[in-house]
Amino acid sequence: MAGGAGTRFWPLSRQKIPKQLLNLTGKDLMINEAVDRLINVAGKGNVFIVTNVTQVPPMIEATRGRVLPEHILSEPAARNTAACIGYAAMEIIKKHGDGVMVITPSDHYIKNIPAFTRILNLAVKTAAETDKLITIGITPTVPSTGFGYIKFGSGESEVKPVLAFKEKPDEETAKTYIDSGVYAWNSGMFVWKASVILAKFKELIPDIYEDLEKMGSAMNTDAEKETIETIYPNIRKISVDYAIMEPSSFKGDVLVIPGEFGWDDVGSLDMMEVLHQTDENGNVQIGDTLAIDTSNTVLYSSKKIVTAVGVDNLVIVETSDAIMVCRKDKAQDVKKIVDALNIAEKREIL
Repeated sequence: MAGGAGTRFWPLSRQKIPKQLLNLTGKDLMINEAVDRLINVAGKGNVFIVTNVTQVPPMIEATRGRVLPEHILSEPAARNTAACIGYAAMEIIKKHGDGVMVITPSDHYIKNIPAFTRILNLAVKTAAETDKLITIGITPTVPSTGFGYIKFGSGESEVKPVLAFKEKPDEETAKTYIDSGVYAWNSGMFVWKASVILAKFKELIPDIYEDLEKMGSAMNTDAEKETIETIYPNIRKISVDYAIMEPSSFKGDVLVIPGEFGWDDVGSLDMMEVLHQTDENGNVQIGDTLAIDTSNTVLYSSKKIVTAVGVDNLVIVETSDAIMVCRKDKAQDVKKIVDALNIAEKREIL
């Protein structure tokens, strides 16, 4: 899934070159790192990307040699994750036959690739054998209030029954989750058969399934592109979590595999310390930067030198046409800048 705008990463992330098309680790673009992880499980030639129509050309160029151009699916409009996943499932069923789908976001960071691959292979095996919906949980390390949680049942197996999905908690609630030992962070990664998820769409969100069926009927015909462009923008917006996962968990149809593999969603600029080593003062310095009497600060320079004296817990980012400064604890609010620039019609820097 690679259709997001990455607004919390502005000014690095833009509408045409969003977060997933950035090299934030210093190794490769985030989308390419995500593809390479999946090739270990799916094999080259079996990776699909669903992205926004405006991002298709740069996505094709960025993933050349890794992903077949015809496997980059274009969303005419952003309709949340249910539509995105349903579109991919219908594409697979109509053009390739049934198969196990592994769905992951394109912009997460995973440190321990062998451990991640092992968990995914177990999930694929489980999905193939049980016709259940599998989600990958993250064994929590701190009582985070920034993630949703999955409550799971007991048992000796690594694969646990999901009892409930929980919204982002307050800190006290998060502490009780951690202490109980029966909660995992919700990573937003899923594994299931294409046929199984489409059956769930038909059962639980029949209006969206009907739209997907119309699109599917036009696939492999001359009317495919026009049909998708007409129907997709009118699909109801809803996440797969609300539409499918939560009601399915009440029926005992969802399993979770909690794992530890150095995962982080790197959701905002303050999290750059996950991707880069900090100096002796806790600073992350990328590009031409100078920090004096400065601590726990992210400094990012693309061209001009970025300097800081006597500050703490800031994020400072410079690009060719913008400078952004915020407190670390306000990094999640960077998207408000994007909203304000939209209102001000300064779309040339979005």
